[in-house]
Amino acid sequence: MRKIYLGILTIGLFFNLGLAQEDVAIEKKYTKEIDRLAKAKKVKAAFSYIENQKNETTENHITLTEILAPPFKEDKRGVAFSKMLEEAGVDSLWTDKVGNVIGLRKGTSGTSGYVGIDAHLDVVFPEGTDVTVKKMGDTLKAPGIGDDTRALANLISMLKAMNKADIKTEKDVLIVGSVGEEGLGDLRGMKYIFNESGMDIDSWIAIDGGSMGRLSNAGLGSKRYKLVVKGKGGHSWGAFGLANPHHALGKAIDLFSQSAWDYTSGDISKTSFNVGRIGGGTSVNSIPFESWMEVDMRAISPKNLDEIEAIFKSSVEKAIKEYNASGVAGEVTYELIKIGDRPSGELSADVPLVQRSMAATEYFGATPSLGRGSTNINIPVSKGIPAVCIGRGGSGGGAHSLHEWYINDEPSEESIKLALLITLAQAGLSK
Repeated sequence: MRKIYLGILTIGLFFNLGLAQEDVAIEKKYTKEIDRLAKAKKVKAAFSYIENQKNETTENHITLTEILAPPFKEDKRGVAFSKMLEEAGVDSLWTDKVGNVIGLRKGTSGTSGYVGIDAHLDVVFPEGTDVTVKKMGDTLKAPGIGDDTRALANLISMLKAMNKADIKTEKDVLIVGSVGEEGLGDLRGMKYIFNESGMDIDSWIAIDGGSMGRLSNAGLGSKRYKLVVKGKGGHSWGAFGLANPHHALGKAIDLFSQSAWDYTSGDISKTSFNVGRIGGGTSVNSIPFESWMEVDMRAISPKNLDEIEAIFKSSVEKAIKEYNASGVAGEVTYELIKIGDRPSGELSADVPLVQRSMAATEYFGATPSLGRGSTNINIPVSKGIPAVCIGRGGSGGGAHSLHEWYINDEPSEESIKLALLITLAQAGLSK
């Protein structure tokens, strides 16, 4: 059994957090399975088609990038992606109630359990952002050009190649443009698919991240809240002494920061907290009637995530009580609004999908490196459903910035071939 280094990765939205370094073996049976699959006549033909349609893939990449898809407003891009799926050829096609665009490619076995592969439609940028793609030599520049629009184009290329090569799978395959992966989208696309759609999902492959070789088999959990503190408001001089929501909010931040720091500095797996945004007030000489903040907490362990959440809630309650009892006139009230809940989870490296993904990565000459991220696989992994997140390939940088860039410098579109090979290994190549 060959030994592959299990590293800690940092790509796109994958975070450099808390996986111990160790040797992970790729079992010989999976290496042989991948080698045999890659040498199959129809698979080799599909690889050639992927190479030959490189320019089409780039055109699709640019077309999709120039359709802005802000959080909760992915509809226009979804329509364009749906049309591409239809033209590439699927057996059925639909958009579900939350906006996921789903193409079904039927298998031959009639057995239950879908194999899903997705890229997310949404980007972090708000309405009005200029997403015109600028070409500078071999570099494409535009907000969202990498994360995760390139992966959507990869899916279309993979589907076209499967159809041109007349590849049939044993299991049904879902090819999905998902919604709500970024920020306050809170994985709503995946939550609907796995919690409400009623679909029997056998396994899931997400394309989201950087270069080939980097694999995520674990989900980094997070909980996010908006704390809103309210008071009567008034003039800074004429109503001096009136309960001030900003002052109460400051006390809440102070108490939470102290308690959370003590907790996260203890003997636990990595856990983090952050006050990311603060707002409220009308003018420098007005006592505000409202103050708010948004808080992000993350943890590898579900237990630690629950505990840091409990610390936050108790700190807020204590701060408000102490502030109202401090001698101010009147009182402030508060409301906690949960704005994000991503579960943690981790799959063993022995899971067949993980093994196949590592073996397929090695087949293309890259060294597999397992890690943890906050991606679409958080949902299936937290439920014990086999899932991996793989890179979209190429080189890029400036993710989540207006200066994002992408270069397709990967030879022969190997990341697309990788996605195809993993999908076929999991779904089964029908004879």
